[in-house]
Amino acid sequence: MAKAGQEKTTGGLEEIAAMLPRGTGKGLPPVHLWNPPFCGDIDMKIASDGTWFYQKTPIGRPALVKLFASVLKREGDSYFLVTPVEKVGIVVEDAPFLAVELSVTNGEGGRVLRFRTNVDDWVEAGPGYALRFDEDAANGGLKPMLHVRSDLWAKVTRALFYDLVELGEERDVGGKAMFGVASAGEFFSMAEASALREFL
Repeated sequence: MAKAGQEKTTGGLEEIAAMLPRGTGKGLPPVHLWNPPFCGDIDMKIASDGTWFYQKTPIGRPALVKLFASVLKREGDSYFLVTPVEKVGIVVEDAPFLAVELSVTNGEGGRVLRFRTNVDDWVEAGPGYALRFDEDAANGGLKPMLHVRSDLWAKVTRALFYDLVELGEERDVGGKAMFGVASAGEFFSMAEASALREFL
């Protein structure tokens, strides 16, 4: 991230958006293949509730938020908007996305959990798209997270977390009784079954 005095001078949101590549409708831009030079930070933030801010004002246009989200990249603990020719730093308070809707289907292969993010991406929990349950040091309990792509994660809302608990089951994992939830043939442990009451 930029040091003091390294903040990038930019125009308005429309100017920033004009610099970003537009998708072809066949998937997200290949940001993982781009390694442009760092051009400083911009005054953009993703708050813990999923709201995007530019110069401390909420970005009210969903299409702009989706555009910025499509070129978001994480490197270590830092987040950037990237194009093939430059990258600029932004602030992410917690996780860049929220998982806000859950669809549960049951097929021949078992249960499948599909999540919609706050930028309208659908992610199927399973191989390559893990659910993890971190201890929430700030608020106590567990903080469920869904892998969206690359090193980007979505925080699962509290309401959906309770839905996951309702779908949960105990399984033996490495000789321990673990409580978790299954999706697409994978089992995602929340906590040891005996200790679960401490987190819920």
